[in-house]
Amino acid sequence: MKAAQYLRPGELKLEDIDVPEIDCEELLVKVEVALTCGTDLKIYRRGHRLARPPMTMGHEFAGVVADVGNRVTAFKKGMRVVAANSAPCNVCFFCRRGKPNLCEHLEEDLIGFSAPGSYAEYVRVPAKIVRQNVHRIPDHVSFKEAALLEPLACVVHGNDLADIRLGDSVVIVGAGPIGLLHLQLANHRGAEKVIVIDVSDVRLENARRLGAQNTINAEKENQIGKVMELTGGIGADVAIEAVGLPETWENAIGMIRKGGTALLFGGCPSGTSASVDTGKLHYGELTVRGAFHHTPLCVERALSLISLASIKTSGIITHEMPLADVERALQLMAEGKAVKVAIIP
Repeated sequence: MKAAQYLRPGELKLEDIDVPEIDCEELLVKVEVALTCGTDLKIYRRGHRLARPPMTMGHEFAGVVADVGNRVTAFKKGMRVVAANSAPCNVCFFCRRGKPNLCEHLEEDLIGFSAPGSYAEYVRVPAKIVRQNVHRIPDHVSFKEAALLEPLACVVHGNDLADIRLGDSVVIVGAGPIGLLHLQLANHRGAEKVIVIDVSDVRLENARRLGAQNTINAEKENQIGKVMELTGGIGADVAIEAVGLPETWENAIGMIRKGGTALLFGGCPSGTSASVDTGKLHYGELTVRGAFHHTPLCVERALSLISLASIKTSGIITHEMPLADVERALQLMAEGKAVKVAIIP
């Protein structure tokens, strides 16, 4: 089969490799759509501790069941399915304490990282994912729409932590795919005002089309001052950071009101740190939360949102390319010319 192999930072190559073999509790899925992701772009540019070349990248996908392990009963050949990239063990310290997204064993058989990914014609779905995080795609949902499941599940988890309430003012820092999903979920939960911040006018226009009431170009305006102006000098109820830089973490905390919540969703480079105004944190009774990954329940809820057409995909999946052009797709993302690209094997 054809697969885009990650060879070293900055180099992918389309190669012929063997179709994956599956065991009795696994699935083989023929990939119909694989989406590019910001994490894939990070791996492509600078590597990842779990990405040991040569390896197949990609972890957001939907397709058709091509083969079924003889102990799998929930799925049959020919079924349209979508899968998350991981599943918890349900027995470790964190799973037993209701934090399956922090499972100690998530990195085992992590599709697109420690296990071969979906930038290929076929992908093997490991047993624990088959048991918990594979779902049949509703007939009215396209493969392209379904492939948003994994990132949307992460956003659903983060949205729960942000605890957005009816009538809230919400600031979203970053108008990439994650920021645009957060934007739509904030509106879905009844936010009265959603403000989106980015450095690209093109991205900000896209955010307005997807429901942002106000936008701020951080290169042209004082973003914290503008947020204060738009919120009557009080600050936002909730700020969601969806970039992953220490300075944008700090800005997000600086935009919230007393008693407000800052959700630090974007992952910063390893070894970096951010500063916080201790007086504002203490006397303002701020809530500052990190958010990581997803849970099986969030995966189910994400599929429901997709099935109910509560999430618009048109402004998020902006391009479509063949598997041979996956490297170009990642370059378009890096240049800010694409949000997500649908890769068609």
